[in-house]
Parts: sequence; structure tokens; C-alpha cells
Amino acid sequence: MPEPLHDVLNIGNAVVDILAHAEDDLLVGQGLTKGSMRLIDADEAERLYDLMGPAIETSGGCAGNTAAGVASFGGKAAFIGKVAEDQFGKLYKHDMQSIGVHFDTSALKGGAPTARSMILVTPDGERTMNTYLGACQELTVDDIDADTVAASAITYLEGYLWDPPQAKDAFRLAAKIAHEAGRQVSLTLSDSFCVDRFREEFLTLIRDGTIDILLANESEVHALYQTADFDTGIRALQNDCRIAAVTMGEKGAMVVSRNGMEKVSATPVDTVVDTTGAGDLFASGFLFGQARGMPLADSARLGTIAAAEAIGHLGPRPATSLSDLARQSGFDI
Repeated sequence: MPEPLHDVLNIGNAVVDILAHAEDDLLVGQGLTKGSMRLIDADEAERLYDLMGPAIETSGGCAGNTAAGVASFGGKAAFIGKVAEDQFGKLYKHDMQSIGVHFDTSALKGGAPTARSMILVTPDGERTMNTYLGACQELTVDDIDADTVAASAITYLEGYLWDPPQAKDAFRLAAKIAHEAGRQVSLTLSDSFCVDRFREEFLTLIRDGTIDILLANESEVHALYQTADFDTGIRALQNDCRIAAVTMGEKGAMVVSRNGMEKVSATPVDTVVDTTGAGDLFASGFLFGQARGMPLADSARLGTIAAAEAIGHLGPRPATSLSDLARQSGFDI
């Protein structure tokens, strides 16, 4: 098997994040569930935008953020996602390519505009996302570049992609190509509400071997196995999945395999500013470590370093070199 050209290929929704600080009263007044992600239409996106205070605009999306994290670790990252041929689409492509991420998915001509997510960040650092998918929903099997998939050590798939029906076919095709090339496939569950919508399909992907590496957080594990007991969920995960990494906020992360499980402490954070992207950045460290052949616990430690960096500032992507932070923590990368 030839050496991979890319450590991690990230496939997901190309979303421009529009972030603003907000008080809890605004969420209550709008009937929003703190910490959740909901899908909205173009009219609702405009209405919420008018209610937001001063905002910043930055390229986001789960898989895109993870690609940025892999690149910041000094890894070779690639991205497949659909943007429109508009201002936000050009911004997104420029942002990805400027940090060294391989991204050449053709832009959508005509039709829906580039996706955007209105993210309200409350004083506790929690983020509530309101996402208009737009052009994201037009990702199809034609956008899956077989050569890029086959040349990537790990192909990482975003659970949110399970919403647009034709993206499911793209998702399955990418996994098939990766496995035929002897590579690994990873999935993030993305959101507990996403798990509620597609629980049986996700369990099938995990149990039938489509997924080699699962990324999740505590609430997603509870939702996946419909249990209030975390230990019960972890034991079920160990039985179903070859490798899993579960984030637990300030409690750190749990890495699970058929051979056992190990808890990894969180990297300390002085001030929690914004949890947007923390899970995505954890995934970048974990997957980078796995692509480079590191032990599971070391990969998870890289993930906690990246997540801590993300939490310390507004926005979902690294503001500091993750490779520098890793070296300061004793990693030789």
C-alpha cells in the first residue's frame, strides 16, 4: 500500500460561521435550546442575523474545522464540501487553501447560496447553532474524488451530512473507496439531535464495519444507546466499535477499543470563551495522531490540547499553532 498523500480527508458541510455573544434571555425569548444545533431556512437565517449583536464571520463546519486543526498540527489535510459561487463561497475556499488544506470541490453554479450558521455564544461559553445548509445540500457522489480518498490515511465523515439525502450516497461511496484502498474511515456523531434523527442508521454503520473510528461526546453516547447511564453506553460502544474517542468536557476524554478503555485528562483552560469547534479540534488531534500511528491515549492527549486552544478564544479554528503547543507538551511532531 503506497504512503498516503493526506493524513486526514475531511468530508462535510462547508459552512460560514457568523458568531456573536448573546445573553441567555435572547435564547429563551427565541425558544432556542442552549448547546443545540437546528436547521433553519433562509428567511429564519435573515431574521436571526438581525437580532444578533456585533458578529465575526469565519469559515467553519465540523469537518472544515477539523481539517484546519490537522493542518495546524503540521499534518496533510484535505477537504470535500460544497460551496456556492458567491462571496461566502470564495471566502470559504480561500480560508481553506490559505492554511494548506487541499480543497478543490467544484462550486455550485446557480441554486442555493453558501451555507451559513448563526452561532449565539452565551457568557458560559456555550454555543447555540442555527444553520442554513444552502449549497451544502447539493453535495453528491460526483463530488467524491476517488484519488483523494484512496490517498488519505483516514477519511473523516461528518454526521450532519446524513441530513441531505443525496449526501448519504456520497458518504457511503467515500467509505467504500477508502476501505478498498486499505485506509480507515471515521465518523463524528456531530450532535445528539442528529443522533436522534438517524440512530439506527448510525448504529448500522458502526456495527457493520463501515466506521473504524468513532468520535462522540457524552450526550451523543447517551442518545445513541438511549441510556442515562454513561458506563452502560461506553460498554455498548466498546462492543460495537473498533475504536472510539468520547469527549467529556472538563473531565477529559475516554478512548475505547476492543482491548480496553483509558481516560485522558483535559488540558487546563484559564478562561472558557467559546466552546464552538472544541469537539472538531479534539477530532483533529485524535485523527492526526492515529494517522501518524500514535497510541490511542497519546492521540487523545493531542485532541485535548487542540480543544483547549479552541475554547480559549472566539471562533472555531486554531488561533495558535497546534504543533507548537504539542511540542511544548512533550510531543515530537
